[in-house]
Amino acid sequence: MSNGQLRGGRRNFLIWAVLWATACAGSGCGSEEKTKDPVVVVETTVVHRTTISKHISADAVVFPLQQAVLTPKITSTIKTFLVQRGSRVHKGQLLAVLENADLSAAAEQSKGEFEQAEAGYATTTGASLPEQIQKAELDTAAAKSALDAQQQVYNSRKELFEQGGIPRRDFDSAQVSLMQARSQYEQAQKQVDDLHRIGKEQALKSASGQLAAAKGKFLGAQAQLSYSEIKSPIDGVVTERPQYPGELAAANQPLLIVMDLSKLIAKAHIAQTEAVGLKAGDPAELQVPGSGESVKGRVSLVSPALDPGSTTIEVWVETTKPDSVLKPGMTVQVQIAAATAKDALTVPASAIFKNADGASFVLIAGADEKAHSRTVETGLQGAGEVQILSGIKEGEAVITSGGYALPDSTSIKVAAPAPTEKDGASAKESDNKSNDKAKPAEKVKD
Repeated sequence: MSNGQLRGGRRNFLIWAVLWATACAGSGCGSEEKTKDPVVVVETTVVHRTTISKHISADAVVFPLQQAVLTPKITSTIKTFLVQRGSRVHKGQLLAVLENADLSAAAEQSKGEFEQAEAGYATTTGASLPEQIQKAELDTAAAKSALDAQQQVYNSRKELFEQGGIPRRDFDSAQVSLMQARSQYEQAQKQVDDLHRIGKEQALKSASGQLAAAKGKFLGAQAQLSYSEIKSPIDGVVTERPQYPGELAAANQPLLIVMDLSKLIAKAHIAQTEAVGLKAGDPAELQVPGSGESVKGRVSLVSPALDPGSTTIEVWVETTKPDSVLKPGMTVQVQIAAATAKDALTVPASAIFKNADGASFVLIAGADEKAHSRTVETGLQGAGEVQILSGIKEGEAVITSGGYALPDSTSIKVAAPAPTEKDGASAKESDNKSNDKAKPAEKVKD
């Protein structure tokens, strides 16, 4: 090795030694390193008291509280419609008329037959029957007179026959005439008795039966005629009218649909575990998708039995005078306040954690700038807040952000709350005013 190479190697060694000494001096080589605890930045909120409600959410379908599907009872051509879709109608209002010329003629015929039966009944009860009884009584009286006269003739001829004044044949002839007169009297008397005992009752029954049959036929014809006139059974709005005048309306097929839109109900199916405690009168809201609006309502019905197909409970939420955005057939989100606690100790839902055993706990931001785990008992869970029954006190600060999987007694630093939009606008306005004051006044040109 030459002298130049030796000198170069020595120079490199000296440079390396100086650099190493400098590095050791800066990093504390040869001394024990001290490890610092990590500090986690978190956000907190103060435990406070407020009113909290347990809300149940479910999808629901909107229905009218009342609706009527009008179906004709007869098959006939549609003569005219008196309403359009969207028309407001009243109970009993005529909405449509079917062709009814044949039914009208049948009704007129039945009316005439009914009036004829009424006249016959009046004649039977007022004239015919009394006349028949009177005639029978007169016939009976005449037969009695004839019998009495023949009895005298018979007595006279019997006496003459016994004295030998007349032949036998004259006596026998008188006897035969007497028997005939007695038979005629008995028949006349029986007719009178029958008219008094049976005839009057049967005659009245026959006349009233004919009258009832004619009246029934007349009412049936009127009913058939009324089937050609379609009337609304409720107050509401015409929501469906699928046919036009001139088309054939089939029996038992929908012709018009009328809905009462003054009251709407949302039918929701809720799991039995969530529906426990629901009752009629509980406040609720209907969230209309796409509109961002909510409609106030209340629970009007909680089904007393489970739906066997889905093992859920049907709940009706009723809204009176609903907003125009709410329409039958819509699918909405129902929010029901199932239970309410006033002056409840609450924390944000983000402050509640679960341990391995499933118990709930929160992290308290202690005065020693460390996080402390605290087991709590929760109650109602509202929209974004949870009721705390025990475990913490009012006024304590709980960690709401940055506390997930944070070990107990970890050093923390509480971050300042982010400025709200109002605060940001105020700060911006203040900065603008400061800038305006700092600007020199401009000269006004002549």
